[in-house]
Amino acid sequence: MAETHVLFVEDDDVIREATQLALERDGFTVTAMPDGLSGLDAFRAHRPDIALLDVMLPGMDGVSLCRRIRDESTVPVIMLSARADSIDVVLGLEAGADDYVTKPFDGSVLMARIRAVLRRFGHAGGAGAGDGGREETASGGVLAFGDLEVDTDGMEVRRAGTPVALTPTEMRLLLEFSSAPGTVLSRDKLLERVWDYGWGGDTRVVDVHVQRLRTKIGQDRIETVRGFGYKLKG
Repeated sequence: MAETHVLFVEDDDVIREATQLALERDGFTVTAMPDGLSGLDAFRAHRPDIALLDVMLPGMDGVSLCRRIRDESTVPVIMLSARADSIDVVLGLEAGADDYVTKPFDGSVLMARIRAVLRRFGHAGGAGAGDGGREETASGGVLAFGDLEVDTDGMEVRRAGTPVALTPTEMRLLLEFSSAPGTVLSRDKLLERVWDYGWGGDTRVVDVHVQRLRTKIGQDRIETVRGFGYKLKG
């Protein structure tokens, strides 16, 4: 099986070189770039399996780079931010990132996060990762919610007969909701089921993805239940 190809864009030479070595030791093929413009060129040239993007990059910042990548591909993207409370984290998620890791990061935490994302997207994720992702929650067939149709076999979504383009993470999130319409799902439960977190995570990841999903399937389709989570209207 071919090694998983990682695009890593980071302007700090020490972090870039150390992280590249750690990724390669773990069985990944790595293309490392020091700025956003060269990162975009590398993405187009190599079409990697996953992209790790620092938020603060010269030339083109990481949020803009993420947005450009998302315009062309549904490849998983993880943002790297120096501040957990930075607005840049939310901006990165809104631009289409699937997850984020706060710097400085422990190598094992980064590897675990990468593999969790890759499992969701169906990649092996480097040496020894396996396919530890959970089975899809929705049973086969087409589920209908008003003008929204979810084909759980073909992994396709239509709204009023028009195809809706979702990223794999957005699709998994919708599958969770559609498997239990009317049932409130907590943010922590969604982090566990969709993002494969076996530990506490940042619930902003859920909130931003729900917001993105709403813009595609209808703002009123997913209801917020304050203090508890979200539910799909039946």
